[in-house]
Amino acid sequence: MALVRQRRQLPHLTLPLDHFALRLPPQPQPTAAPSTSTSTSDARLSDYERLSVLGHGNGGTVYKARHRRSAQPVALKLFADGDTSAAREAEILMLAADAPHVVRLHAVIPSSASAVAAGEAPTALALELMPGGSLSGLLRRLGRPMGEQPIAAVARQALLGLAALHALRVVHRDLKPSNLLVGAGGEVKIADFGAGKVLRRRLDPCASYVGTAAYMSPERFDPEAYSGDYDPYAADVWSLGVAILELYRGHFPLLPEGQRPDWAALMCAICFGEAPEPPAAASEEFRDFVARCLEKKAGRRASVAELLEHPFVAERDAAGAQHALAALVAEAEQRDQ
Repeated sequence: MALVRQRRQLPHLTLPLDHFALRLPPQPQPTAAPSTSTSTSDARLSDYERLSVLGHGNGGTVYKARHRRSAQPVALKLFADGDTSAAREAEILMLAADAPHVVRLHAVIPSSASAVAAGEAPTALALELMPGGSLSGLLRRLGRPMGEQPIAAVARQALLGLAALHALRVVHRDLKPSNLLVGAGGEVKIADFGAGKVLRRRLDPCASYVGTAAYMSPERFDPEAYSGDYDPYAADVWSLGVAILELYRGHFPLLPEGQRPDWAALMCAICFGEAPEPPAAASEEFRDFVARCLEKKAGRRASVAELLEHPFVAERDAAGAQHALAALVAEAEQRDQ
């Protein structure tokens, strides 16, 4: 609460949601450079032609790029010199190389050959390019909320990704629509692990104030009320619930539409307000699914495994739901033309 109280002294602070992305403190660098299927010592930034800016993530700028020799399209994420989130993200993506619904790492690009031997943070990551972009971008391009069928496709695939990550003791800690990417066929993948962490034990002590404040669970936003301890797996579920409800409403769901978030408003909404609900027009299955994600008491919040068995996901035609999401991606592309 100390940080929250400090922010509450700024009553006129009104910034976009993503501005509340908090940077992690420096962490020890790995003793050896990570290895991937693509040789990190041979990969160079000059091998990639930058085509356009896709967005900005934890600690880096992401470009649409092309490998000059193979013509393979990639998302090229560039980091500032010495950014510790680069090594952390590379470590997690290599650990999760076989995990479903997690964006793929093609290459780790060091600043120099000597940096590899020294185990320094990479200067860039070449990542799988998802042509549909982020779900936050898809919402903006569509100009309207999503229906339940494509949202079910998002929920199912994001949960499968979380299940694989949590089985590896990886927590994301910054799930939000801008970190959920979609392909042309409606495939959904989790991206941007700059705030992620590999837990050495199942419930390793985990800093709460990293990621984006607007999507933090109550126990993360107000750590003093929980003695500084929280279940990071349950916190990922809360963040996913907020993101899912945002897709349905078409705007950040914890505040009235059009209200600019500030720290005081977010604290009141997340910690003291009633848990947000879908409109009455939503199906009972969807309303219950969201309610189980957004249970304020972490111990009563549904687990990823329980949510995968929830009727909103389990009793729906998965292929049909994914097709509906793919149709939205195609519609957004047509609007862009």
